Amino acid sequence: MGSQATVSLQLLRIIDQAYNRKSWHGTNLRGSIRGLTPRQTEWRPSPHRHNIHELVVHAAYWKYAVANRLARGRRGAFALKGSNWFTRNGSARQWTEDVALLEAVHRELRAVVAALRDDELDRPLPKSAMTPFTLVSGVAAHDLYHAGQIQLLKTLQR
Repeated sequence: MGSQATVSLQLLRIIDQAYNRKSWHGTNLRGSIRGLTPRQTEWRPSPHRHNIHELVVHAAYWKYAVANRLARGRRGAFALKGSNWFTRNGSARQWTEDVALLEAVHRELRAVVAALRDDELDRPLPKSAMTPFTLVSGVAAHDLYHAGQIQLLKTLQR
């Protein structure tokens, strides 16, 4: 196994552990939303704070943004109109669709990361100081950050 396969495999493991694979750190993003009802996902700690549902769509958006950036500015549009934060007030159908969106965008990100070459990882992307390695490790940290927020929101609801 060459270094390209090893680095690609390690980056995939990092994003998967943060998203949906068992790891030492505890609950990942997918685990943090497992079994939630739409009502739980729409609860806000105060009127101008994000709810769990919005955190999930936000995470999906940034996985999409990173995948697009890594694919060298590939054209396309996120599945929802807007960017970054999306207001969600929780219907069961919308929750199911948005969790499916998160899953689909994670699979797309995995495919883009799997296609990265070792010699690209530390080379800044065009018109940026960011490298692919920085973006991939950052999206994993982003998933874990929001998984922690979701765990806290679930505790505060009780």
